[in-house]
Amino acid sequence: MPEKLPANAVRVEKALRSLGATGEIVVLPEKAPTAASAAAQLDCEIGAIANSLIFEADGAPLLVLTSGAHRVDVKLIARTAGVSKVRRATPEFVREATGQPIGGVAPVGHPAPVRTLVDNWLQKHEVVWAAGGHPHTVFPTTFDELVRITGGTPVDVE
Repeated sequence: MPEKLPANAVRVEKALRSLGATGEIVVLPEKAPTAASAAAQLDCEIGAIANSLIFEADGAPLLVLTSGAHRVDVKLIARTAGVSKVRRATPEFVREATGQPIGGVAPVGHPAPVRTLVDNWLQKHEVVWAAGGHPHTVFPTTFDELVRITGGTPVDVE
């Protein structure tokens, strides 16, 4: 891992500062493409990891920030979002919508706002860890701050 922050993480850090977020980007020694790998490196519960999952919802990007302890029920999310079909996005779709790679998609720092749903389960954790725009980067936050900085809607995902 390079000593300086990757360009995507720098963009996320700037977005966090402009939104008044308090957490600092942390560079992990290894990639953290899954909640389990992030939790192991951070020595925290898997449920405190905010997975950033991009879905294609009737052709538009939909970001679901879900607890690492949960699987997303796509039918429930479709009903909640008021769309007819929700499916996992391709890596190309994710990159186009967020400017970031799968395994490192941050809740902010995208080229344009992405509609966001935030898993209510994340409220159970005082500190929540979210990706920082690169598979090696994360930042600490809270459920309330995630909702605020993303303009997200708190929902149940399963």
